[in-house]
Amino acid sequence: MTARLPDYLVQGELSRLFPVLSTTSKEGRTTSILLACLAKVNEFGSELLGSVGQRVGARAKLTTYTEVVFKNQPNTIKDRPDGLIVVQIGAKQWRALVEAKVGSNDLEDDQIERYRALAKENGIDCVITISNQFAARADSHPVEAVRKSRSRIPVFHWSWMYILTITDLLINQDGVGDNDQLTLLNELRRFLSHESAGVRGFDRMPPEWSEINRLVSSGGAIAAKSPEAIAVVEAWHQETRDLSMILSRLTETGVTEKLPRKHQGSPAQRVKDELAQLRETKQLKSFLDVPDAAATVEATADITRRTVDVGMTLKAPTERKTSKARLNWLLRQIKAENVDDFHVRLLWPGKSEPTQFPIADLREDASICDAGKEHLVAHGFHVFYSKRIGTRFTQQANFIVDLEQIVPTFYGDVGAYLSAWKPSAPKIKQPRESAEDVTPEAISEDAGSFKNHS
Repeated sequence: MTARLPDYLVQGELSRLFPVLSTTSKEGRTTSILLACLAKVNEFGSELLGSVGQRVGARAKLTTYTEVVFKNQPNTIKDRPDGLIVVQIGAKQWRALVEAKVGSNDLEDDQIERYRALAKENGIDCVITISNQFAARADSHPVEAVRKSRSRIPVFHWSWMYILTITDLLINQDGVGDNDQLTLLNELRRFLSHESAGVRGFDRMPPEWSEINRLVSSGGAIAAKSPEAIAVVEAWHQETRDLSMILSRLTETGVTEKLPRKHQGSPAQRVKDELAQLRETKQLKSFLDVPDAAATVEATADITRRTVDVGMTLKAPTERKTSKARLNWLLRQIKAENVDDFHVRLLWPGKSEPTQFPIADLREDASICDAGKEHLVAHGFHVFYSKRIGTRFTQQANFIVDLEQIVPTFYGDVGAYLSAWKPSAPKIKQPRESAEDVTPEAISEDAGSFKNHS
């Protein structure tokens, strides 16, 4: 029995778990399966739609369609959106058009603008795009022209890898209450993780990466509005988003990029600021928040040195009075046997420059940390893994391969075992032992017998 279409559609069908489509229609098949799971698995639908600001509670009815054609569709728009999501809560309805690409197919800004026009014509709330392109957040679209458009119809974006990560986290965190829905979500995970689905992570820097490396190695300066450098910065943003999802799946928690507030709603400002940083330091930086970790994970790609550095910065325990004692507190937390390429940078008060030592050397003799700083006490430590990868650093694919190996190595071997210092709970001071010792009368007596020891 065919379900009745909404009055505003002249064509389309309910999304199917087992779509009957041409073998060449990979996008249509993948989108149909995804949307069917979105509608059938409560927690999955709630998680994904929550990322675009739509709350899906117990009273909501979620319905999804594929390959829809609207009654009120201008003749100038021949495209058929891949999908339609409808959330019904009482008399209120929220709707989103869906456009999906798989494999190496990228989103086209002109097609998205046509869908925006179609959405406006039919009172659709937003457009959601899906592809292998990455975005830091659902509201930070990977296509610049879409971000700059004057259209008032919002466009959100999910990468396929983000969707796969959400399915993986929901399953591993026991986030699905119904066993049948859990089985269905696991089948989606199995489907999306198979190479035939066309889902892939960010696997190579653009050709401009090699050009920027050649320029820096020859002593050249990166121009203020260098299109090559902009392409590199934008690619770095896609890779660091992918990196956060790799760590999410490895730790089975939601790892996110830590962005300053001014960058969260403005990808263009982020590109501008990080381009300036690249020009000045010849470095690309990323900050990842791992839930309950001792500190933010900092990743740096240094073009001049051709190294990848990954580390965490911790405050030193102030209750310990010497640098050596504070350092030993840190060293006891580092359990890894092989600490080749691992270092500790000591942070000193005032304008005193940081100093650093290999962890292997500090294990042999922690007192070396005081060299030249005998009159000071370190207030913090930066623990990091520094890997020089040489020629591979300049290569589009190998750089990504190495980066995605180095970051989990640091976190898995050292970062996950670090604990932030917390001050000890205050003790009751002698001779004050009970409430009677701190009554107004007792304090008055204390004040009367006070002697200045200066």
